[in-house]
Amino acid sequence: FENLTPLYPQEKFVLENSSNDICTRLIDLICPIGKGQRGLIVAPPKTGKTILLQKVANAITKNYPEIELIVLLIDERPEEVTDMQRSVKGEVAFSTFDEPTKNQIKVAELVIERAKRLVEQGKDVVILLDSVTRLARAYNLLMPTSGKVLSGGIDANTLNHPKRFFGAARNVEEGGSLTILATALVETGSKMDEVIFEEFKGTGNMELRLTRELAERRIFPAIDINRSGTRKEELLLSEKELKVIWALRDYLNRQNLKEPIEAVIEVMKKTKDNQQFLGIVSHLKKNSSIL
Repeated sequence: FENLTPLYPQEKFVLENSSNDICTRLIDLICPIGKGQRGLIVAPPKTGKTILLQKVANAITKNYPEIELIVLLIDERPEEVTDMQRSVKGEVAFSTFDEPTKNQIKVAELVIERAKRLVEQGKDVVILLDSVTRLARAYNLLMPTSGKVLSGGIDANTLNHPKRFFGAARNVEEGGSLTILATALVETGSKMDEVIFEEFKGTGNMELRLTRELAERRIFPAIDINRSGTRKEELLLSEKELKVIWALRDYLNRQNLKEPIEAVIEVMKKTKDNQQFLGIVSHLKKNSSIL
């Protein structure tokens, strides 16, 4: 696996389907996911990250039944595990918070090694990890100390292991891909969680940010459009899509809207698919009014 040549994702996962789900349609436009993407979903508590993962998982299994999908839950509540198993058609690997720490690390390492072997066979694999923060915490508890402690009480060598897990995501030139979408917890009140997020920030090539302010107002998906995006998105989107989306981002920034996502969701609800939405946006931007 280590000898395979990593490339930027070049083939997009189209998450939009007949269910006309606003969440997956937004992800397709704002931060498209390609085969081999290494994505970070940055989420404060109670912002809908678990529901978002379920929707992404169901969209992938529906549109791409040939994809090997694994949902990995670390240090999770037992009822959340049951809900995920019943909501998602793919494989769910898990370790609940009442299990020993070594079980949490064991299940994560089994999943990543299995995924690597499948990629070596030329298959496309998707891992949805919830969460990389809890995985790093588990390694911090179990790994022998190096004597160097970062702020928040995390050992300097602890993060090498979860980084190796997250860094395994890649699009492979020789065929096959490993896509990892991992959630990272922020605004939890824990200094350790902030340190873990800071270490992982910039390691992915896609970032989706959820905001507490939108979630508290019961707006879903609570996506911060201005701070979410995909690196090299021009490889995943057509030239026409790219121009309209860039124009939309520019418009939302210039309008100084407090919550630009609300304006986008309102227009999306009036359209049956993203092609129709992009057509409306490209027409409206000339008149400087989105609603």
